[in-house]
Amino acid sequence: MEQTHDEGGMVFLVDEAEGFRQRWEAIQAHFVDEPRRAVEEADALVNQLIRSLTEMFANERRKLEQQWKAGGEVSTDELRQGLQRYRSFFRRLLSHTAGAGGLPAPNPQDRRHG
Repeated sequence: MEQTHDEGGMVFLVDEAEGFRQRWEAIQAHFVDEPRRAVEEADALVNQLIRSLTEMFANERRKLEQQWKAGGEVSTDELRQGLQRYRSFFRRLLSHTAGAGGLPAPNPQDRRHG
C-alpha cells in the first residue's frame, strides 16, 4: 500500500488521505446551500481525522511498548521513524501559531473569538 508522508514521516495511506480531502471538498462545496450542515460535517470530519491520528500514534506506542516489555530490542531505525512522525505532528500542530509562519494567534482581548 502506498503511503503519503511529509518531511517528518507523518503517514496516511494515500487512499485514506484522498478520502479526507474529497470529503472536505464536498463539505465546502455545499456550504452555500446548507451552511449549518456543512459545519456539522466539517466537525465530524475533523473529529474522524483526530481519531485516526490518535489511533496511529497509540498503535505505534503500543508496538514499541510490547517489544520493550518482551525484552526485545527496537532498532534505531524504528525509533528514528517514530520520532520523525512525532516531530512532524508536533510541527504541524504548532505551525498555526503566531511567529511560526502560520496564522496569527487570536487576540485574547478580542471578545469575538470567545
